[in-house]
Amino acid sequence: MTKFTNTTLIILASLSSACAFSAVPKTGQRTVITRDIKTPDPVPFEGQQAALELMQTGRMYRYNIGKGEESVVSQTEIDVAAYTGHKYCVALNSCGSALMLLLKTSGLQPGGEVISNAFTFGAVPSAIEHAGGKAVYVESNYDHVMDVADLEKKLAAHPNCKHVLVSHMRGKVADMDGIKAACDKYGAVLLEDCAHSLGVRWRGKHTGHMGIACAISSQSYKMINSGEGGFFLTDDPLMAAKCAVYAGAYEGLSSKHVTVPGPEVFGNLPNELPNYSLRMSNLAAAVIKPQIKTLDERIEKYNTRYAKLTRNLEERIGKYMTIPQNTPGVTTPVHDSLQFNLSHDISDQQVQKFLNECAAHGLPVELFGHKSNARNFVNWGFAPAEEPLPMTAKMLSRACDVRMPLMWDDSDFDDMADVICESLLKVIEE
Repeated sequence: MTKFTNTTLIILASLSSACAFSAVPKTGQRTVITRDIKTPDPVPFEGQQAALELMQTGRMYRYNIGKGEESVVSQTEIDVAAYTGHKYCVALNSCGSALMLLLKTSGLQPGGEVISNAFTFGAVPSAIEHAGGKAVYVESNYDHVMDVADLEKKLAAHPNCKHVLVSHMRGKVADMDGIKAACDKYGAVLLEDCAHSLGVRWRGKHTGHMGIACAISSQSYKMINSGEGGFFLTDDPLMAAKCAVYAGAYEGLSSKHVTVPGPEVFGNLPNELPNYSLRMSNLAAAVIKPQIKTLDERIEKYNTRYAKLTRNLEERIGKYMTIPQNTPGVTTPVHDSLQFNLSHDISDQQVQKFLNECAAHGLPVELFGHKSNARNFVNWGFAPAEEPLPMTAKMLSRACDVRMPLMWDDSDFDDMADVICESLLKVIEE
């Protein structure tokens, strides 16, 4: 990140005031946004109709059908697996459940160490705790991804750690070749949290294939929306069978799944493993299914808007901030939200004033490093970091996050850029 002294910031601010990019636009009035930043993607009419018809029958339990193919959960699992390119898929009640089962089905033992990003959502260390593991955190850099050098360092320092759960936070993918090589070198299982990376491709292949299994999310603010929901994806037959049993395929109910291995793999698993009742309902699947076929269309719209928005910001306030860059190897990104890093020469007090200015003009901008943010590792008292994480802490102290609702109009993102630029310039010019 470019460094500026306070004197330089003052000079730059004065130059900005003399040019078109000023805190006060030519109209003399600040831009104000009136749209709801938390507007989720709506359920398509097809999904609304399917959910209504399902409720009329009362058959919302996924196993309350004849053959497995008749279940809309099974149909949705088929579509999700086809989209990501995985052989097996089990739909669950949340991505958190899927993350927990990634660890349970891959052999995590009680108290076993699991290495993961220091920058991620609190659901990831929660899943590690839920699975009976102990989290060990790896530094994240200014591109908001796992630092491979620190991963190697942590693997060497924790020789008993046999699980690495990499989180593609906000759809940003780290150097997966380097991560896979480090895991192979130290004999660790690689798992992927793809909650934010549905549609993202690494070297032409959907995320989730460098590890032995992955999880995606259908929580309201993800690329598919069922309120809550998740999917466990793998090419490993035993992991898939265990997941289905943990999720609730007791007795012979595995026969009512389509995207799982045959009965010879299940064997006596229904009597050996507990039933956690984590399966997805037909109702959730009914609203997800029609959203899968519009994924690529929506991704293109998100990425087009993101490209224009970031160009606008970099042109106007690039002196004071940076945009995280895609890792070489990401062939298809998905930019459904905006992140940027403010300069460290902007003081903590100025950062808070900037956040306040944006909020006062209708745009909630979140600081990942805020004392109340669930993405700040200092707030994970249930799974605290036992080693210093200075790189991540410093990055989080200036890392900002803004939603990009699909249902907004293109012009709303011009307003978004205006509010961000006007707010930051006002703070710097004071």
